[in-house]
Amino acid sequence: MGFKMGIVGLPNVGKSTLFNALTKTASAQAANFPFCTIEPNVGEVGVPDARLDKLAAIASSKQIIPTRMTFVDIAGLVKGASKGEGLGNQFLANIRETDAIAHVLRCFEDGDVTHVDGRVDPVADAETIETELMLADLESIEKRRAGLVRKIKGNDKEAVQQERLLAQAQAMIEEGKPARLVEVDADDAKAWKMLQLLSTKPVLYVCNVGESESVEGNEHSAKVAEMAAAQGNAHVIISAQIEEEISQLEADEAQMFLEEMGLAEAGLDRLIRAGYELLHLETYFTVGPKEARAWTIRQGTQAPQAAGVIHGDFEKGFIRAETIAYEDYLASNGEQGAKEAGKMRAEGKSYVVKDGDVMHFLFSK
Repeated sequence: MGFKMGIVGLPNVGKSTLFNALTKTASAQAANFPFCTIEPNVGEVGVPDARLDKLAAIASSKQIIPTRMTFVDIAGLVKGASKGEGLGNQFLANIRETDAIAHVLRCFEDGDVTHVDGRVDPVADAETIETELMLADLESIEKRRAGLVRKIKGNDKEAVQQERLLAQAQAMIEEGKPARLVEVDADDAKAWKMLQLLSTKPVLYVCNVGESESVEGNEHSAKVAEMAAAQGNAHVIISAQIEEEISQLEADEAQMFLEEMGLAEAGLDRLIRAGYELLHLETYFTVGPKEARAWTIRQGTQAPQAAGVIHGDFEKGFIRAETIAYEDYLASNGEQGAKEAGKMRAEGKSYVVKDGDVMHFLFSK
């Protein structure tokens, strides 16, 4: 599995420019007027991972297949979106389908690019979007709680659980805080996720700065960093302008351009890594002469469930996983060397897969 990240923000903060650059497409019209994105644009990108190239080189793999990340460019929200202002609820619904929110904030000064509120204040922008998500949740919660009354009277256990969780979410939102701050027990985790509340989505703040500020950021991005730290959220500094430029270059040229700008890596790499950390994701590999492939799982995933990411039959008929740690694979120059060095392990159903594991699953049909 990869994961799906919704790109949200007020109009004209650089969302579509960033989306175009990240997905290397021009499918999202980047224009200097509000609501130029009328339908959510969806783009997939391969997740860059230098380990995959090294593994493929050792195994002489004919094909390299990275894991995928999906970006959804969601049209600009405005104050009042929860009540249908702008393009309103249509786009709030699109956010429900994502795993996390990349909240693009305007941290650049440019008199030629109109701000919907006529000023540059990324913290206020973030609060505007957060408020709209909470208001939309509040309306949804009130309707759903009213609809559960009859089932609760009939002692429907699922309805009782939903009512309890919705009440907790409502109490938190009425305190002016997002529902993600509710402490949920492990027994309630699945039901909580099924509620699909907007303000439970993990948030990654993307500070869109000017080209000359892409390394250190500026006073605007510093304020966002302070806000993110206080909330327990993450933030990255990216220049959408730079990302757009390097997306048009060949790999070698792009690397040279980044070095000239004083950047160690592209914004895409930083954004994906931050997204992985935000959602507690990690990668394992399958490697052979046919292909070297990366697979994304959540941290703490056991071997059968990791196998199920490849195919459901692998999980159902799981027998064992032949496993080599990434560093051992490199040091032993491949699978055969790892076997001879005693570095290949036979792991059972309770094994928790580690980031970088090279795995081969045995299963019964």
